[in-house]
Parts: sequence; structure tokens; C-alpha cells
Amino acid sequence: MLKDPGIKYRPFIPPIDLPDRKWPSRRIGKAPRWLSTDLRDGNQALSNPMDVERKLRFFETLVGAGFKEIEVAFPASSQTEFDFVRVLIEEGRIPDDVTIQVLTQSRADLIARTFESLEGAKKAIVHLYNATAPLFRRVVFGMEKPEVIDLAVTGVAAMLEESLKRPNTEWMFEYSPETFCFTEPEFALEICERVLDVLKPTLERPFILNLPATVEVATPNVYADQIEWFIRHVSRRDAVVISVHPHNDRGTAVAAAEQALLAGADRVEG
Repeated sequence: MLKDPGIKYRPFIPPIDLPDRKWPSRRIGKAPRWLSTDLRDGNQALSNPMDVERKLRFFETLVGAGFKEIEVAFPASSQTEFDFVRVLIEEGRIPDDVTIQVLTQSRADLIARTFESLEGAKKAIVHLYNATAPLFRRVVFGMEKPEVIDLAVTGVAAMLEESLKRPNTEWMFEYSPETFCFTEPEFALEICERVLDVLKPTLERPFILNLPATVEVATPNVYADQIEWFIRHVSRRDAVVISVHPHNDRGTAVAAAEQALLAGADRVEG
């Protein structure tokens, strides 16, 4: 055990160069869009994941609390997750004013399985992600930047293809450059632009870009700077919903969400 645990912490490098940042002087004037990820995050975190019956009770609680967007499952991860989505759809448990969201990694087989779980849904958001930070590129994937971009582009193309097979569902898509908070800003922007090139969102059919603080490696003000920088540079801003998903590693998730909203984000996941 370290006698002085403080020595293991290092300053976040590099900080965003944003001397004319606007977010500190802004005020939050309206509520953001809210997405509950409790059903998905909870099942990932528990040693004994919830079964379908428990997830149904939780879903009904979230609906009763007023959530209009709920990430309900990671359908390709287990039979329980898949079955839960099927129960929601087949038993007509999703209110007309509620949109369910599901999560998938950027792999063709998992994307196909995900869309299979949503067969017959009136509307749904499909959330695709892949990690983009240098540590993940080097250690987890063993990929260079072009390969990571190709992983994202191939994934969203497969997502679009699967959706066209099911024209009776109202689809919305979301992409996360996971580990955004410690990905080089220019690379996070580049990969998101390539995704936008494939999906070509419009004002009538916007696309969600989720910029998560997957592991909080810096203070909330740094995250706000990253969000403001990204929003200044991303194209098709009127056709893009900027979503944020702050975690709570430093106990500052609320502050990170609030400051990200001041920086221009539209939506909060958590």
C-alpha cells in the first residue's frame, strides 16, 4: 500500500487550448434531454445481474418517474438482455411517448443481433460505440488511427443497412467515441466526422453524438472545455445532438454534466 497515495496522480495532459472559453459565464436556461442508463449500467455493474422480471419493475419505475428516453439493454451481450427487449416490444410495455435505446459494440454480428432484438419496435435509438483513446488503440486493439476510424465507419454502415431492412420502425442512431475524455480532441472530431459522412443526418433526422467521460481523468472544467471545443469544430451542428455521459470516478458527475451543458451539450446520459 502506498504511504502517500497522492503521488500516483498526475496532471491531465494536454489541456485544451481554449483561452476564450464561453461556458463559465453562461447559465442553464432549459432542461436538457435526459436518458436513463440505469437498466444497462446496472446490469453491467452487478455481480448477479437483474433478471427480466426485475428489469421490468425497474423499467416501469423509470417510466413512472417521467423518463422519455431509456437505455434498456445491451441485447447482444446475453440472452437475458435480448429477452428483456423482446418482452418490452411483444407485450406492448413501451408507452408511445417513450423511446427505448440499446447499446452495441462496433461488430457486425453484434449489430445484427441488436437489430434482431428490436424487431417490431415502433421507435428505437441504436447506440454504437468503440474506444478511441491512445491507450485502448495501443493495448486493447493493437490498431492505428485509420483502423479505429474504419471500425467506427464499418459499424455505422452496418447499423444503417440493418435499419433499412426494418422500415416500419422509426430509427435514431447514436455514436460514442468511447473514452472521449482522454482521446486527442482532433482525433475524436475526425472519427465523428467520418461517421457523420456515412449517416448524413439532417435537421429532420438528427444524429446523436455522445461524448463520454468514460473514466474521469480530469476535473469537470477540463471536460467542459473539451465539449465546447468539439462543438465549435463539428460540422452539421444543426443536425447533431451533443450528448454527454459523465461517470462518477471523482464524485463530480453532476458538476461535469452541468458544466458540459454550459459548454453547449443538449443531452445527458446517466
